Amino acid sequence: MTEPLDVYIGYDSKEIVAYHVLCQSIIAKSSQPIRFTPINLRNITALFSRERNQLQSTEFSFSRFLVPCLSGYRGWSLFMDCDMLLRADIAELFALADDRYAVMVCKHDYTPKDEVKFLGQVQTKYEKKNWSSVMLFNNARCRTLTPDYVNSATGLQLHQFKWLTDEALIGDLPLTWNWLVGEYDYDPEARIVHFTRGGPYFANYRNSDYADEWAAMLEQTTYVA
Repeated sequence: MTEPLDVYIGYDSKEIVAYHVLCQSIIAKSSQPIRFTPINLRNITALFSRERNQLQSTEFSFSRFLVPCLSGYRGWSLFMDCDMLLRADIAELFALADDRYAVMVCKHDYTPKDEVKFLGQVQTKYEKKNWSSVMLFNNARCRTLTPDYVNSATGLQLHQFKWLTDEALIGDLPLTWNWLVGEYDYDPEARIVHFTRGGPYFANYRNSDYADEWAAMLEQTTYVA
């Protein structure tokens, strides 16, 4: 029997619709069974206790790094921000898993265009920006990410992968698996599109690239016969 692919998605109370539309976009194209886990702060109080930092743009900014723990440090698990849309079979992404690495990401090299993004959030700029928005974890090699560490490490220690002993343990994923809408030009071959500046569910971003596809998936998600 094929084991379900473990997909963890950041859940934010201000972007609930984004979570559900992303799930539907994954379900609609997947060739394998999926096991979804929302990273919802209300569900992980026994593991996650750090107070929210004023620079956090989402509720799951730090709690995402609990994925290896939540996975029992076994197998491979995928983390995704909720403000995304899948345009391909997610099994193709899991097929890229390479045991030489502890984690695999899209290694963006860019400076955000905006100073402020959705809901007036400050657009923080730092090295390895958005690398952690899609992470394919080789869970057994991420045992440093204990609840104690995730609760106490700085934001940069977490998001810049300082918890690894060597940057060579960070594998490359093609950028098409985390295509930054509004930062990169439209690409019809993008596999995951990431509405990092703001999703189409916010009025100011309803004309973004790929917004029509997101709206079509929303219609599927809310379909009533």
